[in-house]
Amino acid sequence: MLCQRLWDDLGLTDIRLELNSIGNAEERNRHRADLVAYFEKHKDILDSDAQRRLYSNPLRILDTKNPTMQEMVNGAPKLLDYLGEESRSHFEGVQRILRHGNIPFTINPRLVRGMDYYNRTVFEWVTDRLGSQGTVCGGGRYDPLIEMFGGKPTPACGFAMGVERLLELMKAAGEQVAPNQCDVYLVHQGESAQLQAFVLAERLRDAGLDVVLHCASASTAGSFKSQMKKADASGAAYAVILGEDEVAQGTASVKALRAADAESNQATVPFDSVADYLIDQITGGDDDHNDHSEHVHYHH
Repeated sequence: MLCQRLWDDLGLTDIRLELNSIGNAEERNRHRADLVAYFEKHKDILDSDAQRRLYSNPLRILDTKNPTMQEMVNGAPKLLDYLGEESRSHFEGVQRILRHGNIPFTINPRLVRGMDYYNRTVFEWVTDRLGSQGTVCGGGRYDPLIEMFGGKPTPACGFAMGVERLLELMKAAGEQVAPNQCDVYLVHQGESAQLQAFVLAERLRDAGLDVVLHCASASTAGSFKSQMKKADASGAAYAVILGEDEVAQGTASVKALRAADAESNQATVPFDSVADYLIDQITGGDDDHNDHSEHVHYHH
């Protein structure tokens, strides 16, 4: 339901839910034994990848995209047929919730997971719009995981999704993909400036601002010009600039990246006043910026 809400918010329609249950370890072990025996009878059809997985991870053979193996794999023993009463009842309960929530799904008996910590429900959101890269999001339950790490038995579930695939689907659906946007992009050059930039970034975040810190070591950060291009591309409202001069003077340069008035789009602000100054600017503040009138020097 969480995923479906996200797809709706993003305007995605060409995406569908596939569902399966892989039961518990005992049920999988019984299925695994029969699956290996079945594949051994068809060894002449197995490709090299399937032969490599035959004894180590036979479930993954069911995932094959090899067209010459499809008919044989379709006839393989299905894990759903090995589920006990408790696992089957749980899976029916999941389906009941989805139907009640008007979320369409299909049961795909070949949908599996290769990791032992998965159990019961597994699912994928798939599309036909991206060719072979059809899985957009996948996940399931992994109740045994925490216990495997030595913790107390803890129910767990989750999923992962491919952001690039989602963006491609949004473009295909005619949705506008908004550029990244943040309040502040923090530019720095020099080792001492980088150290100060880390501190300042955290102060600005503590003040409630959305901050992107230019990510590079002091030696590979690039010129101010190249960093400012990234600042502009980030969609940030302001760039905060720290160089050796600023560090020596205990200040930072604050540049308004979207300002219509070029005469007042950059200011030198005391290091300890940057957060207050930016909040003042972003929220509209006082027209005369009285809180900073004794400290801020405007230049362009």
